[in-house]
Amino acid sequence: MAVKNEVMLITYADSLGSNLAELKEIIDQYFAEAVGGVHILPFFPSSADRGFAPLTYREVDSDFGNWEDISSLADNYYLMFDFMVNHISQQSEFFQDFKQNKDQSKYADFFIRYQDFWENGEPTEQEVDLIYKRKPRAPYLEVEFADGSTEKVWCTFAEEQVDLNMESRVVKEFIRNSLSFLAEHGASIIRLDAFAYAIKKAGTSCFFIEPEIWQLLDYCQAVLAEYNVEILPEIHEHHSIQLKIAEQNHFVYDFALPMLLLHSIYSSTAKNLTAWLRKCPAHQFTTLDTHDGIGVVDVKDLMSDAEIEETREMLYQQGSNVKKVYSSAAYDNLDIYQINCTYYSALGNNDQAYLLARAVQFFAPGIPQVYYVGLLAGKNDIELLEKTKVGRNINRHYYSKAEVAAEIKRPVVQKLKRLMEFRNSYPAFAGDYEIAALEAESQLKIIWQKAAAVTTLSVDFKDNSFAIEYFDLAEEEMKLLEI
Repeated sequence: MAVKNEVMLITYADSLGSNLAELKEIIDQYFAEAVGGVHILPFFPSSADRGFAPLTYREVDSDFGNWEDISSLADNYYLMFDFMVNHISQQSEFFQDFKQNKDQSKYADFFIRYQDFWENGEPTEQEVDLIYKRKPRAPYLEVEFADGSTEKVWCTFAEEQVDLNMESRVVKEFIRNSLSFLAEHGASIIRLDAFAYAIKKAGTSCFFIEPEIWQLLDYCQAVLAEYNVEILPEIHEHHSIQLKIAEQNHFVYDFALPMLLLHSIYSSTAKNLTAWLRKCPAHQFTTLDTHDGIGVVDVKDLMSDAEIEETREMLYQQGSNVKKVYSSAAYDNLDIYQINCTYYSALGNNDQAYLLARAVQFFAPGIPQVYYVGLLAGKNDIELLEKTKVGRNINRHYYSKAEVAAEIKRPVVQKLKRLMEFRNSYPAFAGDYEIAALEAESQLKIIWQKAAAVTTLSVDFKDNSFAIEYFDLAEEEMKLLEI
């Protein structure tokens, strides 16, 4: 199924219901008109990081279901799968064979071995300082082989996630085979997770290294072209990278929107948000919430440093049950550039502010993504956070079928559902948009039009009010959308 310009749900396989079959049942029953696509977060056998340390892409974790369950979802919704282009699990057959057979392994160059990568087998202090890293030291894992010898291999993230050697022929074959397999098993679009980290060159930041990063992107696209499957590189960094990728006509993420919207709501100003909406790519997926935190680094230079810091502080002041410590090492937080909080709680669990934020997202250029916790206007899950001591779990509640049945009755969820259905069904969103010029800095107006179909979102951040007007094609008159 081709990618459609309809709202995409982001969810784990076991977070809306306990497995893929229950997930489909819930979407079909409650959100069939509100959801057009589903990004199923990694559903493969994995050894860590909630699926992001895959052992293989050829199996569905048996706890979640099987490929028939995936196929059943693909019958009604376009699907996004993850491919962790940067790394594979330590427990994978590739790494285990390497540990057992070392230089005689057919995967001997599948991984980045320090002894081969660095001129003297180790990076200099200056080279380590240059690396865009997720650890306070050189990114490596000490491997002990079956023969008792040890050596270092590159490891950007957790120890279970070992980096792949993009210069290796066997890795290129692995990428081709994996992408082809996923395309043949229901993917409409494949997200390239941790994409910017995949290319390493000594003496550089090892992050979005040009021109090699473009060669990798082109390679992945070429593999999937025959299947008519899209790719979406996942990158959290300066917005200029997203603009650069969009210029090559690839889908990108709008990770800047969440913080810009928070700033607008907290500070009653649409200035920065309006400026971004006028220059952001149209060929993108928009987010407010994801399985990770609320991104901060993405708005560098779209907001001043003072505005970014002010917004962070106001989030902790106005948000519900959110503390700075939840985004720290005390709660196993890898990324200091993200804040762990649900978007609903970031807005103080305020229904009006939350619906305003979603209305802006749905009128912004791009295809909207709604995370499953956000779909149900979920509050911070302090119980799960404290139980696991993992900061990101504040926004990873497990909803049973019974909980979903109860949450769907809340007025805020019903109104959000109505907004999503309008976004999916009204034809103007397939046309052109305009970000209107307004004198009042607290106001925002977005207009979409295709032929006779026209709809306008009018917002005033001073009191968090908004209205949606649309031309009723059947009755041939302008109406206010009732939500």
